[in-house]
Amino acid sequence: MQINTKIVTGQSSSEPDANSSLSAEITVVIGAGVIGLVTACRLQQQGQQVLLLDPNGVGAGCSFGNAGHLATEQVFPLADPALLPKLPGFLLDPLGPLAIRPGYFWRALPFFYRFLRQMLRGARQANTEALKVLLQDAIAAWQRLANDASCSDLLRYQGSLLVFEQSTLAQVEQVAQGYRAQGVALSILTQKQLQQNYPGLSGAVRYAILFEEVGHTLSPSLLNQRLYQWFLGMGGRFEQQKVLAIAQATVPALASSATAPLQLTLATKQITAKTVVLCTGAYSKQLLKPLGYQLPLEAERGYHLMTSPPSMPAIPVASFDRKMIMTPMQHGLRLAGTVEFAGLKAADNWQRATLLRRHGEALWPELAGSISQVGPEACWSGLRPTLADSLPVISRSHLPGLWLHFGHQHLGLTLAAVSTELLIQNMQGDAAALKKALPYRVTRF
Repeated sequence: MQINTKIVTGQSSSEPDANSSLSAEITVVIGAGVIGLVTACRLQQQGQQVLLLDPNGVGAGCSFGNAGHLATEQVFPLADPALLPKLPGFLLDPLGPLAIRPGYFWRALPFFYRFLRQMLRGARQANTEALKVLLQDAIAAWQRLANDASCSDLLRYQGSLLVFEQSTLAQVEQVAQGYRAQGVALSILTQKQLQQNYPGLSGAVRYAILFEEVGHTLSPSLLNQRLYQWFLGMGGRFEQQKVLAIAQATVPALASSATAPLQLTLATKQITAKTVVLCTGAYSKQLLKPLGYQLPLEAERGYHLMTSPPSMPAIPVASFDRKMIMTPMQHGLRLAGTVEFAGLKAADNWQRATLLRRHGEALWPELAGSISQVGPEACWSGLRPTLADSLPVISRSHLPGLWLHFGHQHLGLTLAAVSTELLIQNMQGDAAALKKALPYRVTRF
């Protein structure tokens, strides 16, 4: 089975110009996923001359294959004490909702140690509050961005469902109360209400929580394309290049290192820039390690399967029991989810993608018989960048001019607009924004 590797290519050449001489006054954004793309757009809009770099093109990786869910209800960190008794199963079941490949567990032990510490009550409460700060303005930030970039037609703000097949009403109420306590707007729907309003849902679904202030995109890929065309239209540049190293350029003995430009080593050349923003997701640890950073950053591998049923739900439907989500899109119903810890380079376990078929059919019976028609190119996998505390890095580094913007776990699409606004406010030296961004500083580890 092959990964769908469709990416956006732009007007800028992917071939390096060996004779090019870039001014140190440019701003370079490394990484053209949705975080880097939105960052590049907003910086270019501010009047900076931005060069966007990515070896895989624009809008690849998780930015292409995500669930398309603007998941503002996901206020809880991933480090949940309820996971502890399930740990043996994660190691033994390669097809479980959360799986750790046995050979990788020991390599990732430093991350899991930090992850376990984030389950402590104080840490979990602090991380929840820090996530809420970003999530509470995420939809409004996307509306601002979509208006500027002329892509509002690709976004919907109609809510999403979390469905329950096995829970009692009391258990559903308990889950709902946890969200309500964090300010999440919701209502509980009974089986009768679900059949009236979402007739395609399986009768096995007993209850659902309707999250009322949630959205989704009709196409993550097309959304990236629109943002990219806006970026190019404002004068931004893109090169399909891999950055191998970041360093401070050498300066004369009497010059201040605080004013020295940054030097980027690419596969075929070196460039200098006054400002660099690192938005390389799960690969950020590799680039930052030579600079002295030891970050508890891991790749959560996720999978999706595109389907074409006769009808689709009007809004995203997530399953409490199955730990997956179905999102209606322009070209079909996307089934996405699961978590697999296997590192950056391990071969994909495509059984995890095809397992989504069984889950999807159980929730939306019209899927039966329709998935096989779309072919193997509908399967995809990607790497979610997750730090042990579930918070992103939105921070300056110790190198003058180098800013860090990565680690948004399952919420990269959700947080792209609001996180970028906070980053740029920090770059401008806004005192309130600097204080607001303290939980996301790189030095917290």
